[in-house]
Amino acid sequence: MKMAHPFTTILLDWFKENRRPLPWRETRDPYAIWLSEVILQQTRIQQGTAYWERFMRRWPSVESLAAATEDEVLREWQGLGYYSRARNLHAAARQIVELGHFPDTMAEIRRLKGVGDYTAAAIASIAFDLPEAVVDGNVFRVLARHFGIDTPINSTEGKKTFKALAQELLPPSEASAFNQAMMDFGAVQCVPQSPCCANCPLMESCAAFREGRVEALPVKLKKLQVKTRHLTYVYIRCNGYTAIHRRGAGDIWQGLWEPPCPLNDNLLKNAKLLRSNVKHVLTHRILLADFYLLECDEKPTLPDDFIWIPEANIDNYGVPRLVELLLEAVARHDDSAS
Repeated sequence: MKMAHPFTTILLDWFKENRRPLPWRETRDPYAIWLSEVILQQTRIQQGTAYWERFMRRWPSVESLAAATEDEVLREWQGLGYYSRARNLHAAARQIVELGHFPDTMAEIRRLKGVGDYTAAAIASIAFDLPEAVVDGNVFRVLARHFGIDTPINSTEGKKTFKALAQELLPPSEASAFNQAMMDFGAVQCVPQSPCCANCPLMESCAAFREGRVEALPVKLKKLQVKTRHLTYVYIRCNGYTAIHRRGAGDIWQGLWEPPCPLNDNLLKNAKLLRSNVKHVLTHRILLADFYLLECDEKPTLPDDFIWIPEANIDNYGVPRLVELLLEAVARHDDSAS
């Protein structure tokens, strides 16, 4: 039997003492584990835990999630961002139900909608004890620093290098513990800024610490340029009704609902400005939005894809966070006017 690498032994010992108590770690239910991995792809643990608990209460099984409508799932997801995750989650739930069981091989898990290499490896190892190493931002950072690797982590060569190293270090009989240990070590000990090197159990063997390169690793190629986009939203109030439409494919927030975002000033003539230059930051985009309120007695002419709903029902529709801010501005206006 192959002896465990000293890095692996020390890491697993650290994990036994420092394991984070997360609710999805108290189950081997692959549905619960998959749900947690999807939610946490672009979300902090603290925020993600609350969403995971809500989803599990409302849809405790993959069958119940598959039976939901996409609108219901998007509404429950509201506030987490990256809404393609929610649409993929719903589509994958229906894939699983059609399959008749939760997929239990790496190839089958990888075929689920929205599941990439990292998520597939996490589910495979944690739910089914398959010897598949996970590689995410935490793993890149820990391995780059400890082994002194300066290959860019977002390059093709870098991804192959780190995946191979993680797989080599993984003990086949303890894949679940090793992968979770790597995630926790990067999130708690070997953090991006000012890591806790003084009390790190891997300090003596860490190349970055020894060479004074902790802050320089990992190396990442330059990001895409962040662009600024301006939006204008008009919340229309007409005899207790408001108008919204569903955003289409090919742009941000596909499938979510929003009020008119006019291309001309016709709707703005009699509208009241509530807030201007409201800033909302996405991954590669900064949005600056102006919020207006138009109160009228006759419904203005809008494109055919708009629907009129009672204002009281707006919470039944999934909307982007920026539209949530608009609704909050409208509520403040109403409070001040009453």
